[in-house]
Amino acid sequence: MIVGLEVHCELNTKTKIYCSCRNSFGAEVNSQCCSVCMGMPGTLPTLNEKVVDYAVKMGYALNCSINPVSKQDRKNYFYPDLPKAYQISQFDIPLCENGHLDILVDGKEKRIGITRIHIEEDAGKLIHDESFAGTLVDFNRCGVPLIEIVSEPDLRSSAEAKAYLDTIREIVIYLGISDGKMQEGSIRCDINVSVHKPGEPFGTRVEMKNVNTFSGAVRAIEYEAARQIEVLENGGTISQETRRWDDLKGCNFLLRSKEDAQDYRYFPEPDLSTIVLDEEHLAELKASIPELPNKKVVRYMQTLSIPEEDARLLVESVEKAAYFEEIIAAGKIVPKDAANWVLGAVSRVINETGKSIAEIGVSAEKMAKLIEMLEKKEISSSAGSTVFEEMLHSDKTPADIVAEKGLAQVSDQDVLQQIVDQVAAANQKSIDDYRGGKTNALGFLVGQCMKASKGKGNPAIMREMLLKILEQN
Repeated sequence: MIVGLEVHCELNTKTKIYCSCRNSFGAEVNSQCCSVCMGMPGTLPTLNEKVVDYAVKMGYALNCSINPVSKQDRKNYFYPDLPKAYQISQFDIPLCENGHLDILVDGKEKRIGITRIHIEEDAGKLIHDESFAGTLVDFNRCGVPLIEIVSEPDLRSSAEAKAYLDTIREIVIYLGISDGKMQEGSIRCDINVSVHKPGEPFGTRVEMKNVNTFSGAVRAIEYEAARQIEVLENGGTISQETRRWDDLKGCNFLLRSKEDAQDYRYFPEPDLSTIVLDEEHLAELKASIPELPNKKVVRYMQTLSIPEEDARLLVESVEKAAYFEEIIAAGKIVPKDAANWVLGAVSRVINETGKSIAEIGVSAEKMAKLIEMLEKKEISSSAGSTVFEEMLHSDKTPADIVAEKGLAQVSDQDVLQQIVDQVAAANQKSIDDYRGGKTNALGFLVGQCMKASKGKGNPAIMREMLLKILEQN
């Protein structure tokens, strides 16, 4: 299987790419459009410079060469959602080209070539509904700025394609150039798939247009590869064509034979000037690139011993990753313990309340102190949960809460031995069960000790004391 992806990402500039219309999702139908983005005769476009900056930042993030001098071109085609009957895009001199992206699949890095990144305008949106006959068009999306990221055909499975798409989405969010909201169409992709036997030349590729979910992309790739294999094994041939993926039906169907570049009759856009970028501005854009999520995942795994799945979950959110790093910088704690709290209790509160980490009001310093107390066995895990819940509703430190509520863990050997002896005397049947091979009886006895100590006893010490009693003849 050979897969190449063309990812279209909407940029989150305040205004559209060639006019001053607001660039916003969810507005009333046809309320965010003007004579320029509607392509009225006599209108002239003006390039939004922020679009160029955002594209260049993505180029640097994907290790591309930046063309300091580039131009824009007209791509001509007829479709109801394209009122001008052409799209302003870039053809032979894109802003960015010849880059690469390192993705992580099953713990192993793989480098995927990036052919090019160029800027272009989005088209409108066709609306189909059972409440009316025919098709309506919402032109609000006309002129929304896009970058198109074209990969080399370096992907060899649907899993690699999913990892690539996830990484692209995380990067645009980290750069702050897109919200990455797939449900709003902020990221869409066209998929090119071909199959061939090992050692033979690549097969004829088939394109699937506008797949708008990553899980849908996985299904589309697997379906198309299986379809092509079936055709070839039955003696048929694969035609270069464009097909439409229907995720509800789980299949694709023919749209048209695949166009080549000449079919679009590209020519330089006569109404827009050449794009010229000076070295100083390019250096500023390059310096603004933060540590990117794919690199952050690898660092977490290699230097902090965070499992891959946990590392991925942490970097999915810029806020969670930053909070996690602030916690481990604030105290001498095990990074995995910090990750567990961020992905566990903190994420639960975020999901339940809809608040951001900043809004829940538990500073990284307080979380670090709480984790330190747990690691030093100063409080039990149940007491830790109590302290965390209290911190959500007060400005008190973990130490203050522990002192006020009497949550300090008891590790005094004499005190704990008395509790263990009392529990053992009251639970002879559990002792007999353990000695008879029912080892889960130990967990019950430890629980009884914790109950008798009102949650304050050190469970590890009491467990060792119980084992001594249980292993006596």
